[in-house]
Amino acid sequence: MLRLARDPADAQRVLVDPRRRLPGRGAWLHPDQACLKLAIKRRAFNRAFRGHVDATQVDGYFGTTVPATAGTGTVQAESGSEI
Repeated sequence: MLRLARDPADAQRVLVDPRRRLPGRGAWLHPDQACLKLAIKRRAFNRAFRGHVDATQVDGYFGTTVPATAGTGTVQAESGSEI
């Protein structure tokens, strides 16, 4: 799970908080582009942060850091053992 938080310098912008250290209210998201698209469609970020926010920075993070096939590997998340 990725933690998202408001940018301390610009309250209208949402940032990915990989170290989970940014102050303030946070939101959690699966590291999957499909989950990001659904959250944007449902306006989940606006509800989570209690106001209008810009999530383009999060979309950029997914485009450069997290592969589109995240979570489809051969390792079970519960046990860590290979299939």
